[in-house]
Amino acid sequence: SRYVNGIRITDEIALQCVKAACGEVRTEIESLLSMGLSNSPSTQVRIQTVSGNFMMARPLGVRDGVDYCYTGEVRSVDAAAITRRLDEGCIVLISPVGYSLTGETFNLLTEEVATEVAIALGAAKWLCLIENEGIFDTAGQLVRQLTVLEAQHELDTQQALECQRQVVHAVKACQNGVERVHLVSRHIEGALLLELFTRDGIGTLISTDPYEHIRLATIDDVGGLLELIEPLEESGVLVRRSREKLEMEINYFTVQERDGMIIACAALYPFLEEDMAELACLAVHSHYRSANRGDALLSFLERKALENGITQIFVLTTRTAHWFQERGFVATDLDSLPVSRQALYNYQRNAKVFIKRLCQ
Repeated sequence: SRYVNGIRITDEIALQCVKAACGEVRTEIESLLSMGLSNSPSTQVRIQTVSGNFMMARPLGVRDGVDYCYTGEVRSVDAAAITRRLDEGCIVLISPVGYSLTGETFNLLTEEVATEVAIALGAAKWLCLIENEGIFDTAGQLVRQLTVLEAQHELDTQQALECQRQVVHAVKACQNGVERVHLVSRHIEGALLLELFTRDGIGTLISTDPYEHIRLATIDDVGGLLELIEPLEESGVLVRRSREKLEMEINYFTVQERDGMIIACAALYPFLEEDMAELACLAVHSHYRSANRGDALLSFLERKALENGITQIFVLTTRTAHWFQERGFVATDLDSLPVSRQALYNYQRNAKVFIKRLCQ
């Protein structure tokens, strides 16, 4: 079959091939998911899979004089039926084919199917396998994270952008309630595991501006900052800071707010001659510690540091060493810090020093 404007023209012969391919892939997936692993907890585990006519479709029709035959587009998604199967503990396999009210079968664009299903289910995350490693900027560097607006800018400025079709659908998904779309290479062994179970993941993340409530602090935030950090100061987790000190150092602080309330903060003190910065006063309100807000702040500040030519960030802590180690910080000695910071070290507090090298 042939393509016009990146869309396959599906004639009767091509449609039979699509049906055969979908059936073969589905059977292979079901076979692999039915396989037990000996000498492991999953030996007796049964993974149920289901598929069905969850997608209603309509023909793409004739466009610009081109008859796309049995190529279709999504008309509706039976989200209720899919949700019931998920609630039963099943893995739902959805093929890129849809059915019309007249009983016809149509070949659908895989990215469109994934987008519409993610939107219909209100998914928080969609992982999309692509041919390359992710989105690259004009300098050939892999872009690890983009907001929706930044992704749209890439589409507007890079006419030859690889995985353009996937980016278009990722933007649509984010604009319709999906919080994150991960573009991951299908050629990397274990790509899904790396994306799901490593801190930084791989590929490119497109999201509905995770930093929309993260901003640089202003002098008006001092009162809210004091309320946030006082309990942690009283318990000894944070070093005490007076209102005057906060006012003097407010330009180093970043805050995250919710409905006008500051729920998290952190400070980044640069040591530009050494290409280093100190991360300090990282705090999250006790009512909001279950949504990875600390990770969001850390990622924001790491990105900010890289933009300013900083290659390493360090932290001094007495209580939260494991939290930082889990996020790539490694223990080091005091001599690794800038000389000016060594002179301010509080030996009575005896904080441990951790450092992290930032990657572009």
